[in-house]
Amino acid sequence: MSMAQVCCDSAAVAAAAVVGPEAEARARARAERRRRAGEAGRWKHAPAAAGTAEAATRKRRVEAGELLVARKHGAASVAGLRREMEDAVSVREAFAAGGAGRCDFYGVFDGHGCSHVAEACRDRMHELLAEELADEDGPAARREPAAWTAAMERCFARMDAEVASAGGRAAASCRCDAHKCDHVGSTAVVAVVEERRVVVAHCGDSRAVLCRGGDGAAPVALSSDHKPDRPDEQERIEAAGGRVIFWEGVRVLGVLAMSRAIGDGYLKPYVCSVPEVTVADLADGDECLILASDGLWDVVSNEAACEVARACLRRGREKWCAEAAALLTKLALARRSADNVSVVVVDLRRKNH
Repeated sequence: MSMAQVCCDSAAVAAAAVVGPEAEARARARAERRRRAGEAGRWKHAPAAAGTAEAATRKRRVEAGELLVARKHGAASVAGLRREMEDAVSVREAFAAGGAGRCDFYGVFDGHGCSHVAEACRDRMHELLAEELADEDGPAARREPAAWTAAMERCFARMDAEVASAGGRAAASCRCDAHKCDHVGSTAVVAVVEERRVVVAHCGDSRAVLCRGGDGAAPVALSSDHKPDRPDEQERIEAAGGRVIFWEGVRVLGVLAMSRAIGDGYLKPYVCSVPEVTVADLADGDECLILASDGLWDVVSNEAACEVARACLRRGREKWCAEAAALLTKLALARRSADNVSVVVVDLRRKNH
């Protein structure tokens, strides 16, 4: 039985087991989650509006003679069992001017305490990175791994500083008290996909996984979760004067279940925003890239996620990335994930566009 069948069968059994008023309550809850998912989830990034920075970037690249063809991708976000949606997803095609070939940006941000830090990352992270890349000495320099690492570190530092200086508040959408805004933060996993290379930067426990082609090919984790009990992270925290305490799980000072994040000013310097950066060359057989929040990874392994993506790919449908992202969120919910679930799937095949 395929992983897709397991997901659908599990969901069907769970739905059939409940009747009466409880079934009606669950139906209303599902309708509300679908409404929120429609607001937060996107199958494809909307075209850039005229006059925006993104539209200007596209115009510059077209004028430079570059062919901009959309790379297939899909994204889905669901609140799941949580009352509030604190995840955010960013998809920005051809986000940076200049450079060697096309350069697309994808990001997943998992907020905690409130949604406004994740939303700020969604709205600003790609712009800050584009500025950092533009400040390099030339397109060749920014393609070097060391230069990518430096650009990502500056980008994350600026994002963290913006959140701190503004209090991280997103005005109308912010539901937390003003004096508690420094208790809010977000993970960040971002990927810049070039024609034959992918650059991943992350802080926190959102994850990026590369699905290699071929039967039996093992997936490649392009990020390593920043957990407080990871030996190097625990050493860093304790060297800064902090402690890792077990309180309903391993946490920094008994509070936060991750050791790096954007925001969380009250836990600095123990919780930092410095990203780890991976630059990976793509092989001809590579199939797709999966970015997701821990709402997926807490209940679905890297191998299972890639198996679901491959099953959708083999069906041969045009929007298989969107189907894979949606199916992965359903699988996480069927396995009773307790968190928001956000997934982005990017087609990496050479002839996908």
